[in-house]
Amino acid sequence: MITIWGAGAIGGTIGAHLVRAGREVTFVDVVAEHVERMRVAGLRVTGPIADFTVPVRAALPDELDGIAGTVLLCVKAMHTAEATRAIEARLAVDGAVVSVQNGLNETTIASIIGAARTVGCFVNFGADYLDPGVIHYGGRGAVVVGEIDGRLTDRIRSIHGMFRLFDERAVLTSNIWGFLWSKLAYASMLFATALSEQSIADALDRPDHRVTYIELAREVIRVAEARGVRLEPFDGFDPSAFRDDAGGEAANASLDALVAHNRRSAKTHSGIWRDLAIRHRRTEVDAQLGPIVETGRELGIATPLNARLIGLIHEVEDGRPQAAANVTRIGS
Repeated sequence: MITIWGAGAIGGTIGAHLVRAGREVTFVDVVAEHVERMRVAGLRVTGPIADFTVPVRAALPDELDGIAGTVLLCVKAMHTAEATRAIEARLAVDGAVVSVQNGLNETTIASIIGAARTVGCFVNFGADYLDPGVIHYGGRGAVVVGEIDGRLTDRIRSIHGMFRLFDERAVLTSNIWGFLWSKLAYASMLFATALSEQSIADALDRPDHRVTYIELAREVIRVAEARGVRLEPFDGFDPSAFRDDAGGEAANASLDALVAHNRRSAKTHSGIWRDLAIRHRRTEVDAQLGPIVETGRELGIATPLNARLIGLIHEVEDGRPQAAANVTRIGS
């Protein structure tokens, strides 16, 4: 039995594919309307990659009975601790929680249920929650799983096989932290693109903002490397291109590759942008970029642009209009 805890863009897309492949899945979500729609009409995945509906078992958290074996935790980063505590009482002794999220949430999960029951995961595919019971799957991207201690266990091989039912290109790694930290460097740039009205590709393609995007990524990479993390490339993002000794030409080439990757996706704007522009709710900026600034402070590594970016995201959350001029303010 697989439990999807958080049936939004990420959890809904992966879970629906697992159901279609014949796996037994229970979807858990806090949005009652979404749960009810899934119960009545099933879960629909739409978009250029797939268009299908599957009947699903769906429940609110307090309705879930029994013991869970494998849980794919797909909630927003700031809800990780609350969700993990709710899962803890229902998780089998030999069960596992897979952090299918953005950020370094594996650390929080492990602090609650133990490192032995925590599994790392990195995803970069494009998907959005459209309406209750409807998920848009707009673009393929990296899918990577790994034990947080780097071992290649029977458990992680089994979980990898499960993820290949969703995307046959899913990767099994002994360096999941390298992917997670690389995604944070890219996420820093994505948060910056969400300050404007532009798509990801158009924003990253602007020559006048490229120095800002490059320095945002460099700040994260300095912190990661100071912690001894071996960073991994994905979907056009080459972490080595953003090292201080790489030069501007390499960084711009990686940005060009990221622009090309995003232009191939029907998901034009980030989930961060949708939180601000469409759903009018708080973003994950504190949970994702906050630890970078704090860790940098502990290590004596300055991250002024990321700190300023966090403040600007909060200004937009509080009503400041999204505009390209906001990106200019990051480096001002």
